[in-house]
Amino acid sequence: MKIRVLGKGLEVSEIGLGCMGMSHGYGIPADKNEMIALIRFAVGKGVTFFDTAEVYGPYINEELVGEALEPYRKEVVIATKCGIKMANGKQVVDGKPEAIRKSIEGSLKRLKTDFIDLYYLHRVDPSVPIEEIAEVMKDLYKQGKIRHWGLSEAGIQTIRRAHAVFPLTAVESEYSMWWRQPEEELLPALEEVGIGFVPFSPLGKGFLTGRFDRNTTFGKEDLRPIYPRFSAEAMEANQSIVGFVKSLAIEKNATPAQIALAWVMAQKQWIVPIPGTTNLGRLEENLGSTAIELTPEDIARINEALGKIPVMGDRYPVEFAKRAGL
Repeated sequence: MKIRVLGKGLEVSEIGLGCMGMSHGYGIPADKNEMIALIRFAVGKGVTFFDTAEVYGPYINEELVGEALEPYRKEVVIATKCGIKMANGKQVVDGKPEAIRKSIEGSLKRLKTDFIDLYYLHRVDPSVPIEEIAEVMKDLYKQGKIRHWGLSEAGIQTIRRAHAVFPLTAVESEYSMWWRQPEEELLPALEEVGIGFVPFSPLGKGFLTGRFDRNTTFGKEDLRPIYPRFSAEAMEANQSIVGFVKSLAIEKNATPAQIALAWVMAQKQWIVPIPGTTNLGRLEENLGSTAIELTPEDIARINEALGKIPVMGDRYPVEFAKRAGL
């Protein structure tokens, strides 16, 4: 497993592991002992970068990650997030300084650690100046409670303002072969100031693997049906991009998931995707993407073809879209 560098010095494996789906978002939480075994298997395969958040569960995902990684704490990088809380069964953005200071203490305890390697503001709170949040993060850094900080789903100007107060190490946002908007402004801005990029959902929430079509039904605790791209009509219309990825997989003697991940990693050396899974076989498959070689010529050809494939459906429902890109 090769190493990549986020920001000015956070070294991580070239592919990470998103742990959210083990406890939250994609159906009934998986068996805890099985997930601990899966996380530890990933460590054995060279993965050093693990992503969680306070709100996943809430709380139970951090507890899972903390228990799984406790024996390897000195060898791994743990990223977690603050800034979203549950109120009356709904997620509410809360970036107030006192909320962040309370959150870090809970996360440290659940993750069984004295410090967080990479601490994100999960969503920007428009009621709190980002400079004020950056100052809180700087203080947590001085106290030794965090070593790096980042923003998730933040807009360009917010990123620049935050970075000017206390340099950011990473920005996390969605990026994949069917969601390429970050290429327009975000990636050039991050490259300009030296901030790493951590794409979540690099497999399009599983869609790019070819597992889903208009006849797919999701469990009641699976969030995917609320996303417009996962309506039956959109999944039918978007089979064209699945077919394209499958054709590339055949060409490269790989799987669609491996092609989708290799494509993300080939964009920039400071991009580290964090695909998630609860299946050991899928984990091995995803890690196999690091062996897929896509040349600059391959990337140019693929990008040109992707640009001609229309994608139906918004990325987020209206409620979620309002919280992104602030």
